[in-house]
Amino acid sequence: MLSAWLLPEHIADVLPVQARQLETLRRRLLDRAAAYGYELVMPPLLEHLESLLSGTGRELDLRTFKLVDQLSGRLLGLRADTTAQAARIDAHLLAREGVTRLCYCGPVLHVRPASPYATREPLQFGAELFGHGGLEADLEVQELALDCLRLAGVRELVIDLADARVLRGVLAGVPFDGRLLEDVVQALSNKDAAGVASLACELPLATREALQALLGLYGGPEVLAAARATLPQRPMVLRALDDLESLAARLRQSDSGLRIGFDLSDMSGYAYYSGPRFGIYGGGATDALVRGGRYDEVGAVFGRNRPAAGFSLDLRALSELLPAPAARAAIRAPWGEDPALRAAVRRLRDDGETVVAMLPGHAIEGAAVEIDRELVAEAGRWMLRALPAAALSNP
Repeated sequence: MLSAWLLPEHIADVLPVQARQLETLRRRLLDRAAAYGYELVMPPLLEHLESLLSGTGRELDLRTFKLVDQLSGRLLGLRADTTAQAARIDAHLLAREGVTRLCYCGPVLHVRPASPYATREPLQFGAELFGHGGLEADLEVQELALDCLRLAGVRELVIDLADARVLRGVLAGVPFDGRLLEDVVQALSNKDAAGVASLACELPLATREALQALLGLYGGPEVLAAARATLPQRPMVLRALDDLESLAARLRQSDSGLRIGFDLSDMSGYAYYSGPRFGIYGGGATDALVRGGRYDEVGAVFGRNRPAAGFSLDLRALSELLPAPAARAAIRAPWGEDPALRAAVRRLRDDGETVVAMLPGHAIEGAAVEIDRELVAEAGRWMLRALPAAALSNP
């Protein structure tokens, strides 16, 4: 029999120190998004399955918990991503004609963890911009994503740019089975040259050569020149390369120290990206801290197919890269019913101070606070007194 306190695999409680760090990050990032004009929304954790999986492809379907609604008999899903929900809100509940900027922060659930040590309950923060098809929207969400990571304290940021239109342009006019396309996309993402060759063996020679060329098109600015020289000179491919070059130039203008790379065979989220996409790395993380891009088809299932760009990140994964927060300075107060004491404590808390009452028979424990002052009665008044250094380690 399992112990009652055990949790499912890859599910964990968030204890006080990390919880405080997560909440601090959440507030800072939402405030930064608000500074760009993004409005906070709070979609439900549970929705009809077809709404959650609209236009997202097989990858998200396999990550989504499913259950039957006992009220309607319909199949429901626990969200594994919030993008489609934001698109539903934009399409039906707001239905604005102009640009809509939305942000959110809440838990999502995954059937399987993304990596051996990942949680199945990420805390997803994201921002979505609806209604503008120009590169200005792509640049804005990229700059906001970079701002969020800098605000969190992540250094040595690297942004990798790609574009879903490159592969679509390479495959234009070539009949492709849906499952075969999924396998080719996966092989490209894994840089699996043998797999790509095997899967593409019956395709036209020019297409096979272009797919093999994609595998080597990652690195610095030289990648775009190499892509122009080796990939088919098709309008969709050339527009994608032009847009990537323009985005990189504008990002360099905003931050000359930002490292910019390109990976034209990275097909993460290929099923729903429709244009430029990006991943941001930093802080020693082996995987992208942020992923985002343009997904103009995301609102189609809701009857409002308009331009959309955005990004998301996992606050829990982000917080693990950061040092533990310092303990918060606090005031020790005796427990008592004296009205003057209680009024003094209330005033201090109203002023933003942390005041911890000494309950009878107990010392103050926990890593969240560091007692550096105490409330004492002097000449009939309750006054603050700094604690000597020796007392700080033994409150």
